Amino acid sequence: QVQLVESGGGLVQAGGSLRLSCAASGRTFSSYTMGWFRQAPGREREFVAVISRSGTRTYYADSVKGRFTISKDNAKNTVYLQMNSLKPEDTAVYYCAADSGDYSNMYYAVSQSSYDYWGQGTQVTVSS
Repeated sequence: QVQLVESGGGLVQAGGSLRLSCAASGRTFSSYTMGWFRQAPGREREFVAVISRSGTRTYYADSVKGRFTISKDNAKNTVYLQMNSLKPEDTAVYYCAADSGDYSNMYYAVSQSSYDYWGQGTQVTVSS
């Protein structure tokens, strides 16, 4: 069992930055591929970014590529999402998730159905 707790959300103006954190407890954190997803009001939850077990491979949704950076600190059992140049359309509840699978190509880790554990989410609101 893995428990995930997100933090770092809030209200920010367009063009600003936020860093989300997701702290994990339970089984060995380094055994999990970690992803970030988001759900905007009235929309389905969508993939944002994913990082491999070792933290050496990443993959991003086109909508955030070049603005968001995912990173992982296995010593601290924490995954981060640095979000820069935020836009109003980034407004959503952001969720982190843990996947016990291992992927040579991170593209195959974008499916929500692959993930075993989810956090409760943290709200990010970007004002124009």
